[in-house]
Amino acid sequence: MRSFWRVTLAAVLVTAGLALVSPAAQAGIDTQALGGRYDATASNVTFRVYSSRATRIAVYVYAAATGAQEKASYVLTKGTGDIWATTVSTATLQSAGVTGTVYYGYRAWGPNWPYSASWTKGSSTGFVADVDASGNRFNPNKLLLDPYAREVSHDTALPDGVASDYSSGPTKRAVDTGTIAPKGLVLAADATSIGTKPTRAFKDDVVYEVHLRGLTKSDTSIAAAYRGTYKGAGLKAAALASLGVTAVEFLPVQETQNDANDTNPTSTSGDNYWGYMTENYFAPDRRYSSDKTAGGPTKEFKAMIKAYHDAGIKVYIDVVYNHTAEGGPITDKNTYNIFSWRGLDNPTYYSLTSDMQGSMDNTGLLHNYNTRNTVAQNLIVDSVAYWKNTLGVDGFRFDLAPVLGNTCQHGCFTYSRTDPNTALNRLTTEMPARPAGGGSGVDWIAEPWALGAGTYQVGNFPAGWAEWNGIYRDTIRRDQNKMGVDAVTPSDLATRFAGSSDLYGDDGRKPFHSIDFMVVHDGFTLKDLYSCNAKNNGQAWPYGPSDGGSDDNISWDQGGVAADQRKAARNGMALVLLSGGVPMFTGGDETLRSVNCNNNPYNLDSSANWLDWSLTTDESNFQTFTQRMVAFRKAHPALRPANFYTASDGNGNGLGQLEWFTAAGVAPDGAYWGDANNHALAWRIDGTEFGDSAAALYTGYNGWSGDVTFTLPAPPAGKSWYRVTDTSTWAEGSGQVATPGTEALLGGAGTTYVLHGRAVLLLIAK
Repeated sequence: MRSFWRVTLAAVLVTAGLALVSPAAQAGIDTQALGGRYDATASNVTFRVYSSRATRIAVYVYAAATGAQEKASYVLTKGTGDIWATTVSTATLQSAGVTGTVYYGYRAWGPNWPYSASWTKGSSTGFVADVDASGNRFNPNKLLLDPYAREVSHDTALPDGVASDYSSGPTKRAVDTGTIAPKGLVLAADATSIGTKPTRAFKDDVVYEVHLRGLTKSDTSIAAAYRGTYKGAGLKAAALASLGVTAVEFLPVQETQNDANDTNPTSTSGDNYWGYMTENYFAPDRRYSSDKTAGGPTKEFKAMIKAYHDAGIKVYIDVVYNHTAEGGPITDKNTYNIFSWRGLDNPTYYSLTSDMQGSMDNTGLLHNYNTRNTVAQNLIVDSVAYWKNTLGVDGFRFDLAPVLGNTCQHGCFTYSRTDPNTALNRLTTEMPARPAGGGSGVDWIAEPWALGAGTYQVGNFPAGWAEWNGIYRDTIRRDQNKMGVDAVTPSDLATRFAGSSDLYGDDGRKPFHSIDFMVVHDGFTLKDLYSCNAKNNGQAWPYGPSDGGSDDNISWDQGGVAADQRKAARNGMALVLLSGGVPMFTGGDETLRSVNCNNNPYNLDSSANWLDWSLTTDESNFQTFTQRMVAFRKAHPALRPANFYTASDGNGNGLGQLEWFTAAGVAPDGAYWGDANNHALAWRIDGTEFGDSAAALYTGYNGWSGDVTFTLPAPPAGKSWYRVTDTSTWAEGSGQVATPGTEALLGGAGTTYVLHGRAVLLLIAK
C-alpha cells in the first residue's frame, strides 16, 4: 500500500459492465523501438509513439526545458500497428535552433478534438468535447510527455502555481502547456558500467527497504552535494554490506511528482516524498541525481548500481504500474489532468467505466492503469526490461500488484493468478524469475493487495512471484501486542515461523516466496510499532502533518517502559530473521528510527523522515544486535530452506528437519496447538539436513508476560546447547548476541532455562 495522498479530490462512480479482453499479449521486449532515439551515428533522431485513436500527432522540439516556445514541430505519419513516426536529422534540428539537448513533446488530435488548420496554441478551434462516447480525451493545447522518454526534464509539480493548467474542462482546456510541461530528452549512447550482477539465490537474501533520498540526506560523512542522491546512496554500499544486507529495495526512483517538495521547507502541502505518483516509467528521477545534465541521472544511477554490485548487494526498485500521476477526475467527467498517456490514447492506457466516461478505481487514486491492454502491458514489460537490462536492476517490488492481474479492461475488475495474458504472467514469461538455486533471472516481489473487492490476494500470486506476507506481519504483531485481546494460537505462529506453507506450498511455491516483515515504509517504524498506541499524524513539521494512515496498527507502547519497547523491537527483528522465508526490514529499523508515531509520512521530506546516522548507545546496541542476528542467519543455511521443512514424528526421534516443542520440552498435542491461551513455543532444526555448520538450532519464544521455564530437548549426540542470544532486558548491551565461539554453555537434554516474559532464546548445538 501507499499513502492516502490524493492528486484529485472528487470521487468516481464505478459502474458495472462487460469485460473487454485484449488479444493475446505481444511477445518480445522493445520490439516497437518507441521513444525519441538517435541513430547509431547520432546523425538523426527518430520519434515513435503509439496511438490507435489519434487522427494527427506532431512532435514539438525545444532548446530549453521550460520558459520558451518550441523551435520547430514535425508531423508524424501513422504506420503499421498504430505507430506514429518521423525522422529528423540533427542538422535540421540544429538549423532550427536546437543545438544542444533535444527536448521534445507531442501534441495529438482525435475524434473529440479534430485537427483544424486554423488551430493555434491556446485556442479552442476544432474542439468538440472534453471526452467523447469512446473515452477519447485529446487536447492539442496540452504538450504530452513521451511515455517512452528515457529521461524527463522536470516534473509537473512546478513551484509557480500552474499545476492546474494541465487539466481539461471549460476553465483550462484552452490553456497551452508548451512552456511549462515536462519534456522528454533524447539521450546519446551511454557506456557506464553496472558491474556484475549478483546471482545469489533469493532464499539467501536479506532485504533492506529504504528511501533513496532519505538514506543519506542527513549523513554528514558524505559531501553535501551528494547527500540524498544516487551518488550518495552508492557511497553507503559498504555500510549496508557490513550490516549484512544483501539486497537494497529503494522506494520509487522513476520520475515522479516531487520537484516542489522543498519549495516551502516547513510545509507538506502537495508534497510527495515517497514518490508513488509516476510521471514516466523509464526515466530515473532527476531530483535524486547530483548530475542534472542530460544523461546525468542515467549515468549516476548506473554508477550507484555498480557500487552495490561491487559490494555483492542486489538492487531492487519499488515500481508503480497500477496508476499514474495523471490522476483521476478533478471535479467532473470533463476535468482530468492531461500531460502524457491520457492525451495520447486514454482507453488504451487507463481502465475506464463501462460507459467510457469515468475511471475504474482499485488504487485509491481514483483511476487504474489499464494493465490488461496489450499496448499498456508492452509499456510495463519494456520499461521493466530497460531497468533490468540497461540500468542494472536485479528485482522489482510492485505496488498494489493485484491490479496487474486484472483480466478485463473497462467496467470491471477480475483478478486471475493463472491467466497467461495478465501483466503478472507476461512479466515472468518474458523475464523469468531467478532459479531457486541462484543464477541469472529476476527477483519478482508483489504487494499482494490493493483496494476494493477481489484485490486482497495474499498467497494467490502466480509461480515465480514472491509476496509481502501481510499475514505473517499481522500474526506476529497480534501475538506481541494484543495478547488476551486477539486470539493467536501456537499453530498460527508455527505456520508463519516455518515459511507459511498454507499460503505458498499449495501452488508449488516455496518458503522464499514469503517476504517476512514486521514493518514497511507505509506504517509505523519498528520502534514506533512498540512505542505508540495510536497514530499521531496531525503534529507539526517536521513530524507532520500527514493525512491518511491506518487506524488499525496492531501496536502497543509496552506500558510506556522504554526497556520493554527495545526488547519488543529485538523480538520482532529476531523472529523475522529466524523464520523461513526472506526477511525484510526498513531502513533505520536497525537503529530504532522513530517518526514520532506518524504512520503515514509520505509527504515528509524532512530530517524527521531521513535516516539519522548519529547514534545513541541504545541505538548503537540495537544496530549491533541486528548486524549479529543477520550474520547468524547468513551463517546457517538451516534458516534458509529451499523447500518447506519436513516435520518429525513428534517423539524426539529426529525423523524430520524441524521439531516443535512446548516449553516443557514435549511435542504439542492438538489441544495445545489450537489453544490461544498458550503463549510459549519452541522449535529445533536439524542442521545436518542442510549441511549446516551447526548440528542443530533451537529457538524458544515466550510470548507470555511472565517468566516461563523451558526444558531443552536433546541436542545431537556428543553435542551441548550454547546460548547465542536471549532478548531479555537483563542481557541488553553490545554483546547481547554472542559472536561465534563466545556462546555460553547451557547443557544437554533436560536442561532448564528460565526465559523472562516476552523474550526470544536462540541456542546452537556444538
